[in-house]
Amino acid sequence: MKTLLVISLFCTMLACSHSNKNPNPEFKKYAGFQSEYIGPRNVEIMLPPNYDPNKKYDVLYMHDGQNVFDPFTAFYNNEWGVDEAVADLMKTGEIRPVIVVAVWNTEIRFQEYMPNKPVEAIQELRKNSGLMNDLLSDEYLKFLVYELKPFVDENFSTINKPENTFIMGSSMGGLISCYALCEYPEVFGGAGCVSTHWPALDGVFLPYVKNNLPNPSNHKFYFDFGTATLDSLYEPYQIQVDQMMRENNYEEDVNWMTRKFEGAKHNEIDWRERVHIPLKFLLKP
Repeated sequence: MKTLLVISLFCTMLACSHSNKNPNPEFKKYAGFQSEYIGPRNVEIMLPPNYDPNKKYDVLYMHDGQNVFDPFTAFYNNEWGVDEAVADLMKTGEIRPVIVVAVWNTEIRFQEYMPNKPVEAIQELRKNSGLMNDLLSDEYLKFLVYELKPFVDENFSTINKPENTFIMGSSMGGLISCYALCEYPEVFGGAGCVSTHWPALDGVFLPYVKNNLPNPSNHKFYFDFGTATLDSLYEPYQIQVDQMMRENNYEEDVNWMTRKFEGAKHNEIDWRERVHIPLKFLLKP
């Protein structure tokens, strides 16, 4: 009888411990996050399933944050589904546990996502193309590095090292992710550049990439592109970038990955279909 009582008590305790676990991500939302460098914007932070403040977590910063988690805020109600992807990949042990920080864009998205460098070439192009507004990508990156990241590290249980800090986005978000890793290699260890909009301002950013790639021994790049709609323009540029990676001693499928997706279009639906690939590459256990 006493044995049965002990077994019953143990089972009850086990059930209680399981019920305390949260199998779903938890979201923290910050409306109008203030900055000294750029205008305020919404920030959403996803804590992974079973987040434990006594453990330490990698962090992934993502652009176009309204499209990352929620169909009700996403473009045409089509989001990336990063929360579901992270939960599934963590469950199968295919990625390290990660906190995802989704930074919303604003009405001046191009100004904030278009790299400022190479400065002279971009100034000349702006003059000739009639682009009057100043580019703000350097200020946007200062916001991420000097304001948002310290806030995240202070308020959540993060691993504050470049090899555990990543940045990712699509289209112009892919461009600014590449720029972030080149400008702040001491902060970010890897960039996910999905459907990177290399043709922006006639591909002026490519020579900067060639001359500013960080050390391949401790940095990673993921690139991809489709073959339909706007993505159909990207392959010639990506071929050039791939050659730059080789010339800078990056090793394919080790610290650099490029993937081509036949028939894939330039939209959140298709990015959602393959978001698990950059997540697995950047956050490999």
